[in-house]
Order: sequence, then structure tokens, then C-alpha cells
Amino acid sequence: MFQKVFDFLVATVDEGGDISYYPTAAGNIALVVVIILLFVAMLAITGTRNKKLNAKQLAFSAVAITLAVVTSLYTIVQLPFGGSITLFRMFFICLIGYLYGPKVGFLTGVAYGFLDLMLEPYVVHPVQLLLDYPIAFGCLGLSGLFAKSKLGLVKGYAFGVFGRYLCHVLSGLIFFSVYAGSQNPVVYSVAYNATYILPEAVLTVVILLIPAVQKGLNEVKRMTVES
Repeated sequence: MFQKVFDFLVATVDEGGDISYYPTAAGNIALVVVIILLFVAMLAITGTRNKKLNAKQLAFSAVAITLAVVTSLYTIVQLPFGGSITLFRMFFICLIGYLYGPKVGFLTGVAYGFLDLMLEPYVVHPVQLLLDYPIAFGCLGLSGLFAKSKLGLVKGYAFGVFGRYLCHVLSGLIFFSVYAGSQNPVVYSVAYNATYILPEAVLTVVILLIPAVQKGLNEVKRMTVES
């Protein structure tokens, strides 16, 4: 099964002899097909016959993914073995989960994860691909689990980011522990992934706690549920 995945990837060898994989043209086409199917799945799981609301949901999800991509281009810090501090890209995926629930949020995150794989691929194993891309970003959409609680977006954002963080920690422990050197692999993976996820998360939470920002986001939520 894993060999079939590698049929859509091309191998490269860096100066240190490490092998990494990047999507081929066929691989990118397959990823586009997967993303389209994920959007179709979003419509299927909503259970609503309101076409206007469905269209609005898809539009907001597409805009969120676009904004996540745009903000990911403005990298503040790029780490050598994957991971970067960006301008709030995690927030836009978490917002969809908050607006439309964890199922739609998860699928939006998975779609973005595959798109991020096309834009910034760093693959050493198919399982690592899943952990670091669709599953990790899909976890951001689980922010919707706290949509009905007080400060639900803040709680949901923290939960979603923590889910993504755990995916990267697990990936780092399994597939990148060789870079730990003399350090404990668990400590290394925990610390390494915290260096780029924690700063962005803390800054985003601080901004989300600003009353004016909360008021604006409440208005956005009202717009998204109106048919």
C-alpha cells in the first residue's frame, strides 16, 4: 500500500544523504482531486437542504483556506526540519470549525493540509505525510467542539492547535529522532515543535481576547448562519 503512495512522489537526496519526497505532477493532480472530494464531503455531512446556506459554507471554507495559504507565505521563522511561524494561518482553519462545527472544520483542515503538501512538501514516509499534513491541520478544525461555550473560539483554537502540536510531536519522535543527537528524542520533539507553534498560538489568543475582535467575530458568525 505504501509503495502505491510513493508512485505519486519523487525522491531527492540532500547533501547529508537524507532522502525526502515531493509530489510529482500526477501526485499534485491526485491531491487536487482529493481536495475537491473533501469539499463535496462537506456538503454531504451538513444534512441541510438549504442550498444558499451550503453555498455560503463552501464559500467561507474556501476563503479560509485561501487566507491560510496567503498568510503561510509570510513566514516569520522557517525551521530546518519542517515547521514555521506564520501570520495566523492556523486561526483561519480553526474559525471554520467554530462557525460550522468540528466535522466541517476537520475536513477544511484536511483540505488545507493537502494543499500545504503541494506548496511546501517535506515527506520521508507516507505515515509522516499523514501526520504532518492532513491529520495535523485537520485537528485545527476540531475547534468547533467548543463553539457553544463561553470564549468558545479561544478554547477551540487552543484545543485545535494542541491537536496539531501532538501530531507533529509524534511525527518528530517517530521519523526525525535521528536529529536529536545526544538529546532525549521525546524532549527534542516536544521542544522543537513548540518553538514554532507556541509563539503563533500565544499571539493569536492575545488578539482573540481583545473585545473589539470578539465583537467582530461574533458578527462574522451571525453572517455565516443566516440563510
